[in-house]
Parts: sequence; C-alpha cells; structure tokens
Amino acid sequence: MWNSLKVGKVAVKAFFSLNFAFLSNCYHHTPLSQYTHTLKNITHMCKTCACGLWSDIRRAKIVKGRSINLALSHRGRQALKHVGLEEKIVAQGIPMHARMIHSLDGKQSPIPYGRKGQSGRIKLMLLCHASAETYPNTKMNFDHKLQDWNAETGLMTFVRLDGSKEQVKADLIVGCDGAFSAVRKQFLRRSRFDYSQTYIPHGYMELTMPPINGEFAMKPNYLHIWPRNTFMMIALPNLDKTFTCTLFMPFEDFEKITTGDEVIEFFQKYFPDTIPLIGADTLQRDYFRLPAQAMVSVKCNPYHIGDTCVLMGDAAHAVVPFYGQGMNAGFEDCIVFDEIMDQFNEDFRAVLPEYTRVRVPDDHAIADLAMYNYIEMRAHVNSKWFIFRKYVDNILHFFMPKTIIPLYTMVTFTRTRYHEAVKRWHWQNKVKYLEKMCFYTALHVIDWVKGLLHFR
Repeated sequence: MWNSLKVGKVAVKAFFSLNFAFLSNCYHHTPLSQYTHTLKNITHMCKTCACGLWSDIRRAKIVKGRSINLALSHRGRQALKHVGLEEKIVAQGIPMHARMIHSLDGKQSPIPYGRKGQSGRIKLMLLCHASAETYPNTKMNFDHKLQDWNAETGLMTFVRLDGSKEQVKADLIVGCDGAFSAVRKQFLRRSRFDYSQTYIPHGYMELTMPPINGEFAMKPNYLHIWPRNTFMMIALPNLDKTFTCTLFMPFEDFEKITTGDEVIEFFQKYFPDTIPLIGADTLQRDYFRLPAQAMVSVKCNPYHIGDTCVLMGDAAHAVVPFYGQGMNAGFEDCIVFDEIMDQFNEDFRAVLPEYTRVRVPDDHAIADLAMYNYIEMRAHVNSKWFIFRKYVDNILHFFMPKTIIPLYTMVTFTRTRYHEAVKRWHWQNKVKYLEKMCFYTALHVIDWVKGLLHFR
C-alpha cells in the first residue's frame, strides 16, 4: 500500500521520527501526543494531548508539564539507529553504569548492572521534530485536539485553538496520544476489546539537587537510590550538572507532611545525606510546589482496528516507570512495526493483526516487570541476600553467557522479547534452585560418607 501510493520508506522514516518525538514525552501528567498518518500526498502529524492541545515547544517561552527522567537503553537505541538518530541522541545523554544504593547511615554501595551499557538521560524531542521536518511529505499540525474519528472511513475531526474544526481523512491512523488516549476511546466502543488500567497506591514528586561549585553534587554515572522498604527516592543526573530527585511514596504518606518543618523532619529521618545537597530552604519550598502525581499502568488488546488504525506507545501499553523501559518499549513498537511491514510486503491488512499478535504479550510482560521492579528497588536492594544473588548471577553469566543471562541484562541490553525474557528468568531461577539443592545434598552426602568412614 505504501509503494502503490508513492510514499514508501521515506514516509515510514518520517513517521518513525515523529513517533519517537511523541513517544519520548514524559510520563502521564506531562502533555502527551497523538498524530495521524495519511498515505496519500502528505504525511499529516497532528499533536494533541489527553487533556487538551499540544503547542510547539520550540516556540514556547515556557514549557509546562512534569517528567520522570527518560532512560535510553538498547531497544531504544536500535530504533533510533534505524532512522539515523542514535548518535545525535546519545550525545545528549549521560551514561549510567550502575545503581548506587544510599543507606540510612550515609554509606554508598554500587550494584553494577547485568553488564556494561548505557541508560542515558536524554532530551530528544527537538531532534526528532527536526528530523521529521526534513521529509518533504511531512506536515506537523500543532494545537489540534482530536474530537472524534471514524474507524470505517478514517475521517477525523480536530478542533483548533480558535474553536474552528478541521476534518482530515487518513488511510492509516496511528494513535500515540498517551495513557489517556483519545484515539483509544473509539476502541472502547467496539466489542471484544480488552482494556484495564491500574493505579498504584504510590505517587511521585520531583525535587532538584543543584550543582556544587559548578560540578555534580554526587557521582554522575549512577542511578542513585535511597530504598526505604515502602517508599524510595532516586536521583539521575542532567547535562546542566543538576540531579533530578524523584520521591516515590504512598499518597497517604505524602498527605501526612503538611508543613516545611515536617518536610525537614521527614528527610532528616529517611534521607539525611540529601538535605545539605538539595538545601533545606529549597526542599521546604519545592516539596509544596506541586502535589504528588499518580502513576497508572494500562493494558489493552488488540492494538488495531481492521487496517485503518493502530495504537503505539503509552496509548497501547502505559507502564509505571520503575524498569526504565516505557520509552524504550514505545520506540521498539516502531521498529517491530517496520519489521512486520517488510515481512508482509507493506500490506496493512496483514501487518496490523500481526503487530497486535507479536506486541501484546511483550508489552503486557514489561508492564508486569515494571510493577515488580518497584518492589525490588525500594525493598530488595537493602537485602544482603539480594546483593549476593546479583553478584552470583553476574558470575554465572560470565562463565555461562549463553545459559545464564540476568533478567536486567535481557531486558535492558538486548532485544530479547519481553515475555521470552520473563520465561527464561523463571527457568533460570528453577535451575539455580535445583543447583543449590544439589549442592547442599552433595555436602550432606559427603558429610555422611565421612562419618561412615570414621565410624568404620
């Protein structure tokens, strides 16, 4: 279909570049985006958000919204490489080589990732916008709010800032408008569409740790974590030498803190080493600047309607941010879609159902892993047994790289399908459990034999 309409891979690359720009937007409460793709003479990109209109941030004096830091790992890099943006984007990031665990007494303990790699902090929207605009058949339309669309005809109705309406007809509509997708609402009106959303009882709040004497206040190439069992704080570095600190905590605990003195008392009790780094006055002010924000996980199936519409990114699979895979999974949507287009000779009647079949189990798997990883980050990393297991996993992986692969390595540093990584992880845990049982059994047998020989 693409070639017959004289669009071909040029439009695909423009489509991916804009998709990357949209999918790279921050978590659910920062304005997200949605665009449409018409396969005739021009590729129309219409940007809106779940709660209203999206303006061109390149022309905005103040960009509103809040974000959880973006982590770029192997899956995202492979997709960006596909459209020639990898090196430009990576140059805007900071490599992350390990977790740095901060205990209550101020001790810092690094826990390396499964193997060396990068999870870069990035700001990539401007580069993606600029890349998409280089394609002559691409037009970006800002301040267009999707009011309604028709799955049978591909006709969409948008509302502009001045209240006027515009109708656009598309051969393929690609909905990337975030966790509260306006495009997805049409799916909910149809039978046999599964949908669920889950809010976790924890919220998040962002604080800024300024540089000290023009340099980072902490070591920059780490994901800093203050695990406190039922809650935690993390910090990631920015290119301006600041750290973005994100406090994740049950809403009921946020609500208990109502005064500046209570903020300092709370941080003195649980994060005492951060007070001189953030600053007591700044901490008291910023804590009340915005309320704690909610986090939601979204699952749905299928991702497509016929051959006219497909969902990608958070619109299809919003995840909580604790595995750093939300943006990477969205980017991987693009490259998987392109691979399936090649497989089926760009026939959307075959491409879209296959995309749903391939992608749904993977996206559901990473949604579940993200939920699990929150428990690991805020509680398990305090355990000596957990740290020991991590080192054992890495040692086993070093000696048996094809047999034992740590889950984090499979998820973050390979393109192993998410659901296959989970299956392998469960299998490896059984193998390691059996090995441990065999080891202890062997020790008991040896002791029994020694005792028998000694008796004789």
